[in-house]
Amino acid sequence: MGTIPAGAGSRPACRRRGPRRRDLGQWIDRVQANDLPALHSFVNGLGQDLDAVVAGLSLRYSSGAVEGHNNKIKMLKRQMFGRANFDLLRKRVLLAA
Repeated sequence: MGTIPAGAGSRPACRRRGPRRRDLGQWIDRVQANDLPALHSFVNGLGQDLDAVVAGLSLRYSSGAVEGHNNKIKMLKRQMFGRANFDLLRKRVLLAA
């Protein structure tokens, strides 16, 4: 069983503002050099869309507000399942927004 590389248990070598692709690449190299199959799978997933990962960690833009609205609508939909028709669900969604 390998040991966890420095920083592997915490956030990769990226900061919220201005992460460097080089730092993330170095972290990925350290993870791949160790015998940690679960982290290898994670790192392979990161590598498949590295541009999106770097952008998601470095840009100030976030889809958090949209995700929050989606979550609220899904919760209302679950609460109303089998109780009323679409018109009432629509009214509750519009009132909740």
